Amino acid sequence: MTTASAAAAPTRARRVERSRRGDKQPTIHDVAKAAGVSKSAVSLAIRNQTGVSEATREHILSVAQELGYRSNVWARSLVQGRTGLVGVLLQDLGNSYHRDVTAGVEDAAAEHDLRLVIAHGRRDHRRLQAELDSLLALGVEGVVIVSSSVPPTYLERIAKRVPLVVIGRLPHEVPGLDTVANQDEMGARLAVQHLMELGHSRIAHLTGSSRPAALHRRRSFAESMRNLLPDVEPQIEGPERLDAAIKYLIFQIQQEKGAPTAVFTQNDRIAAELVGACLDAKLELPHQLSIVGYDNSSVCRMLRPQLTSVDQPRVRMGQMALDMLFERIGGRIEDKHVTIAPRLEVRDSTAPPRD
Repeated sequence: MTTASAAAAPTRARRVERSRRGDKQPTIHDVAKAAGVSKSAVSLAIRNQTGVSEATREHILSVAQELGYRSNVWARSLVQGRTGLVGVLLQDLGNSYHRDVTAGVEDAAAEHDLRLVIAHGRRDHRRLQAELDSLLALGVEGVVIVSSSVPPTYLERIAKRVPLVVIGRLPHEVPGLDTVANQDEMGARLAVQHLMELGHSRIAHLTGSSRPAALHRRRSFAESMRNLLPDVEPQIEGPERLDAAIKYLIFQIQQEKGAPTAVFTQNDRIAAELVGACLDAKLELPHQLSIVGYDNSSVCRMLRPQLTSVDQPRVRMGQMALDMLFERIGGRIEDKHVTIAPRLEVRDSTAPPRD
């Protein structure tokens, strides 16, 4: 320690000790006084903005830590008219697709100096609406909604109050709302073309939803099958009873001639259920049944065989949604609707059909 530093240390210690006296929460004024700098310098250092040297920043942050100072987001919001908070409303926290999208939102939020508040709808449209109301009560400046289950009429009302961006397919465009979606039709075509190139002609589609994205994938599957194999009637199972549809597919493979040799599923979660049921039934994968999922989620590499799947750029979709939300917060008024092309990630769950 230099002589100057040694002399400064007791002085700062005395200032810190004096500032600690009493039961009051230390303020920015206390930090400025103890550090021997201006309030504006403390503000710049705490918010990690330019305007102070790195040495001064470290000095201020050190003093603030010793004092036990905590930045008050709510007090700052009263002064600035902003909270710096954005909400993320998830359909299903347990779904790896939603987690990956949220990671992208989080990455972009950090770049814009925004903080996330996450709400979970638990696959219940009433709870989704209630959680959206709770986010607004917290003072969020906008919300990214990773679900297509919130009623459009409700979204239109909320979009008049705060900026909203929906990641996913809605039944129709909602005025004042931005969307980021995957090109579901293209994804279904990629799956069917891949299976046909392997030599499959008896291909089934397994779905568990009637939401817009699932409907687009189902329709594109049927159109692709009719265009490429006009003499084969597309087999579509679900969505009413997914467990029964899986059992029926396995029964066909075990007992019937002309059973499907390949299945394209609506998402990876359904594919994982199908893989498990096939293994329980002692079917050989992919020799007796090739399977293509959708989403290219983390579950694909956990399964054996590893799952071929249509990849949605989930992290990128989350980043784009937050960037669009930031534009809305900044004053953009025209609506934006972005669709992103998927690609196929081929793994071991698909192979030519057994002769």
